[in-house]
Amino acid sequence: MNRLEVLTRADHALSLELAPGVQIRLLATGSLGARGLTTALARFDPGVTLPYHMHPCSEAIVVLEGQAEVLAEGRRYRLTSYDAMHLPAGTAHAVSNVSADVPALLHSSFASDNPGRDQVSTPFTLSDRQDSDETTPERLVRFATAPVYELSGRAFFRDLFARRLGSRGICGGYGLFEPGASLPCHYHDFDESITIVTGTAICQVAGREYEVSNCDTACIPQGRPHRFLNRSNRPMAMIWVYAGDEPDRILVDPGYCEGRLPLTDLPKS
Repeated sequence: MNRLEVLTRADHALSLELAPGVQIRLLATGSLGARGLTTALARFDPGVTLPYHMHPCSEAIVVLEGQAEVLAEGRRYRLTSYDAMHLPAGTAHAVSNVSADVPALLHSSFASDNPGRDQVSTPFTLSDRQDSDETTPERLVRFATAPVYELSGRAFFRDLFARRLGSRGICGGYGLFEPGASLPCHYHDFDESITIVTGTAICQVAGREYEVSNCDTACIPQGRPHRFLNRSNRPMAMIWVYAGDEPDRILVDPGYCEGRLPLTDLPKS
């Protein structure tokens, strides 16, 4: 509990050019204090491709704006809003913006706080796929068909990548909060990254509150009590990512989130 939460404002995040026309903004990573995960935004100019590469850890890609084409060892998939592709460690893949006119914005998550990237020159035979299956290492989850569950009153979630969905080392998904909705105060046994993709949220962490929107991201350390609330009159939505294979929340008294109860008394999992 010695580590504190880190808020990254998307418009001030460190920006890097991965390839001509591909810019990433780092949201949560080891250099910002995260453990076991990295999250980032990747903006692709129209018609731009990030060539084949691989990582020594899992990666999950979620489309936030526009459309993307993901090639996994030659298997080509078209992704639209909030579709999610998980790519296991060592899986060669390339990513393109299929539009000639509109930029694409992707949210990427890695099962490492310091992910590497190696270029791949191997030629692959091209084949079009609508969906992944048990014969492919990658796993595609379509947002439109992902099961929706009410995690708390008027807070509706969809799991987009997790161990039961083929991912390793990370899990994550999409949460939609109607006006007035919130989750109970809780903590995790791993770090979490939360990116607000629609509307405005209140991030409450151990007695402190932050207003977050426009892809602002909170990185919450393992064991730190927190919750997100929608105090606005419009829906709020987030992409959440855990540095663990499956979602796991330990519910605690709201006083720990509000700062009324000392963290020294926080129940252990």
